[in-house]
Amino acid sequence: MSASERDGEGRGEGPAARYRSAEWFEGDDEVAVLNRVALRVGPHDRGRPVIGIADTSSGLNPCNAAFELVLPELERGVREAGGIPVRFPAMSLGEDLMKPSAMLYRNLLAIELEENARAHPLDGLVLLANCDKTVPAALMAAASVELPSLLLLGGARSAPRLDGRPLGSGTDLWRLLEQRRAGLVDAEKWGEVERVLSCAGPGSCNTMGTASTMALMAEALGMALPGSTGCPSADGELARLAHATGVQVVRQVQQDQLPQHRLTQPALDNAFRLLAAVGGSTNAVVHLAAVAGRLGLDCSLERVDRLWSDVPLLVDVEPCGTRLIQDFHQAGGLLSLAAAMIPAGLLHGGVATASGAPLADIAAAAPAPSGVIRTVAEPLRPGPTLAAVFGTLAPSGAVIKTAAASPDLLQHSGRAVVFDDYKEMRVRLDDEDLAVDPEDVLVVRGCGPVGVPGMPEWGMAPIPRRLVAAGVRDMVRVTDGRMSGTSFGTVVLHVAPEAAVGGALALVRDGDRITLDLERRRLDLEVDEPELDRRRQQTDPPARQHLRGWPRHYQEHVLQAPQGCDLDYLTGPTPESRRFVHPVVGRS
Repeated sequence: MSASERDGEGRGEGPAARYRSAEWFEGDDEVAVLNRVALRVGPHDRGRPVIGIADTSSGLNPCNAAFELVLPELERGVREAGGIPVRFPAMSLGEDLMKPSAMLYRNLLAIELEENARAHPLDGLVLLANCDKTVPAALMAAASVELPSLLLLGGARSAPRLDGRPLGSGTDLWRLLEQRRAGLVDAEKWGEVERVLSCAGPGSCNTMGTASTMALMAEALGMALPGSTGCPSADGELARLAHATGVQVVRQVQQDQLPQHRLTQPALDNAFRLLAAVGGSTNAVVHLAAVAGRLGLDCSLERVDRLWSDVPLLVDVEPCGTRLIQDFHQAGGLLSLAAAMIPAGLLHGGVATASGAPLADIAAAAPAPSGVIRTVAEPLRPGPTLAAVFGTLAPSGAVIKTAAASPDLLQHSGRAVVFDDYKEMRVRLDDEDLAVDPEDVLVVRGCGPVGVPGMPEWGMAPIPRRLVAAGVRDMVRVTDGRMSGTSFGTVVLHVAPEAAVGGALALVRDGDRITLDLERRRLDLEVDEPELDRRRQQTDPPARQHLRGWPRHYQEHVLQAPQGCDLDYLTGPTPESRRFVHPVVGRS
């Protein structure tokens, strides 16, 4: 048997000439000749799978900067396994610089990745993803394109020291900001914070923010190799992971292993339970819903709340804990956490990992939980760490990270103080004369998927300056927007339907009473229905801010948060009959 025939085994299609790329390269006509010339496919390359490498590195995105260093190892792994690596550029969604939010462009990147794969002679994909929105975009694309695919994650940035302790990106900055607004941090100290943060180097946030949370989700879903989460970006281990990813994706092509074989309901349920166990970013709820929507899986908030109900906090990483993501990685990462959760019946052990082995098999060889990772019998705190709430203010649901909230505020009723504009909110909250008390509920609306558009992370409204100076560190906040995964506080997020599409949040007025009752999973506006009807009749729909381009398209087609904020025409599983659809191979 020839080498090319061996490569084709497992596909059920005979020799490797039946790889998808063969549609471009096989034949003796001028089209096949030009295609082979364009990709420099010589006689020795015939029958080898072509692996597309979607490169999201960019000078505008420090989270993804480490990819430049490990790309040679990824390409070497592909070649050594018998594949042809082909790198192509893809949009880089940098959370720090993109305004109003990289979330506005998550769906666009998912479309770009899917259509690039569909239009080119690719047999498999490696998607380079690290910053908050690149990882979910890559997962969404992989769920739709139906090619063997893996994610290569870019690792976490280092933790420079401030006042003798490691500085967690995001979480520690928010805490220092509170102290600055309270007059406890002067300009010189604030400048030192900036200088220290500038020394962190490339990589994603080193706390359990959205990037680290989504890395964990990708690993849990079998889309990134075991051990990927929290790998230091400047470490040689990242290069080893890159090489192993290149080898593994070629094996998946040869064996016809599609993402859909691993992206199953049990795997999705595992991801939600792991999210709770680490006190992860609430943004993951939206992103997992988008992936589920592509596959026809169930991620209703009712189901998710049940999955969360008995999962305690098992990982001591900021913002819900005290350590950093590299500590989680060194303690055994997902595999050690799974070793604690599987025996307690909190995870499905039979789901497939990206290595091909069942989760339970490789978790059995992981380091025993200790220190950063706790056992179910000795958690950091009991569950639930996350919850979904419903009620007259959130008929379609909302989400709260209870592990980052103040316990005494989880049953609370207070007067609404309403903000409709982000800039106005920041100015008013610094106004010493703002009429607000610690018992009030801050309402930040108009920042949902349609409202801005893009659902930016404006939901964790700062505590009013006068109150924070008096020692207040938390208040109930309610929003149709999101908050950073590195944030904390008693914040009810993703209220749906959002204000911009006529949700009840649009009807709230200053002084209205809002009640949060976590035990009953309720969020209610204490205003009678006749008054709400009167307000509906007097409330004009908000004017659309964008008249052209992607923002207008997004506003016209984006779904609400419980559906993942995907575009309405991209949901639903791809029928088998559409697999590997590509343009007719011929002259352009």
